[in-house]
Amino acid sequence: MAGSEPILIAIVDDYDVVVTGVAGMLDPYRDRVLVAELDADTALHDEVDVALYDSFAQPETDQEEIEVLLDNPRARRVVVYSWNFHPELVDRAKDLGVHGYLSKALSARELVEAIEAVHAGERVFSESPPRHRAQRAHGPGDWPGRSEGLTDRESEILALITQGKSNAEVAALTFLAPNTVKSYIQNLYRKIQVESRTQAVVWGVRHGFLPDHHRIDHWRGGP
Repeated sequence: MAGSEPILIAIVDDYDVVVTGVAGMLDPYRDRVLVAELDADTALHDEVDVALYDSFAQPETDQEEIEVLLDNPRARRVVVYSWNFHPELVDRAKDLGVHGYLSKALSARELVEAIEAVHAGERVFSESPPRHRAQRAHGPGDWPGRSEGLTDRESEILALITQGKSNAEVAALTFLAPNTVKSYIQNLYRKIQVESRTQAVVWGVRHGFLPDHHRIDHWRGGP
């Protein structure tokens, strides 16, 4: 990549803290990948080489949003960035025609290398991350509740609860067993020091667990 222009990317997600976290993670590599746009929707305003779609807490709308991005002429290639590697989700994304499905277990350097491979015309699909990945509280990027010790998986479950999803709906959307969802909920209750679902929802609303649904300004230093 020496001597070439950096790859322009847009990071798409409904949560400010998520997209700014990913952008910050990529910032040391701005000579190779340059974040042109942070967006809370799929109506991109800039022409970019790669649209990186972060699926945080919105799995039920993934197919529609991915289709819109793929149809958007401003995005030359579309990549899904997710912890959830359930075969049905990955196969659905492949059938839609995405150019990559990348794991959040990747380091920043590995993510940059994968984006470069996609830009070069490859289709890149990460291996399914190990199950213990979701338990790590300090992976790449950022998410609501991280400073309170919530793992990325706990954070996404709390976001779904804050949106009014039942345990059964959370289990279906995350492809987790109902008892596993209950365990995650018990753990996150303890971490945020609440005792009921109502208290958890109030806490979530106050701490950024509702989608932002607005366009975010250009990332610092972007074109």
